[in-house]
Amino acid sequence: YLFISHDLSVVKHISDRVGVMYLGSIVELADKEDLYNNPIHPYTRALLAAIPVANPDYKSDMSIIKGEIPSNVNLPKGCKFNTRCPFAKEICKEQVPETREIEKGHFCACHFAGEI
Repeated sequence: YLFISHDLSVVKHISDRVGVMYLGSIVELADKEDLYNNPIHPYTRALLAAIPVANPDYKSDMSIIKGEIPSNVNLPKGCKFNTRCPFAKEICKEQVPETREIEKGHFCACHFAGEI
C-alpha cells in the first residue's frame, strides 16, 4: 500500500519503508527505523525536527526550514531544496543531485549526503 502524509509522526506508526518528497521528487528513501534514527537529507532532518514532542524541556538539535519557498511553476535549477538548505553550495544551484545508496537500503538525493 501507499500512504501519503505530511505528518511524519503518523507515518512512523503505519509504514515499514518511507520516502520523503520535496516539490514532487523523492529526496530520501529508507526503512522506517533507518530514516527516523539516521535522517540524511536536510529536508528530512527538518521535517523530523518539526514533530512536536510532549516534553516542554525538550530542545531539538535539528534546524527548522528557513529560506525562500520556490514556486511550483518556476522550480529552481539544480537541487530543488537549494533555496532553503543550510548546506547548499554552488553545485546545488547548478546540478540535480543523483539519488545514491548511502547505506544499505538507504537512498538520498543530496550532493553532500554522508558528509553533513
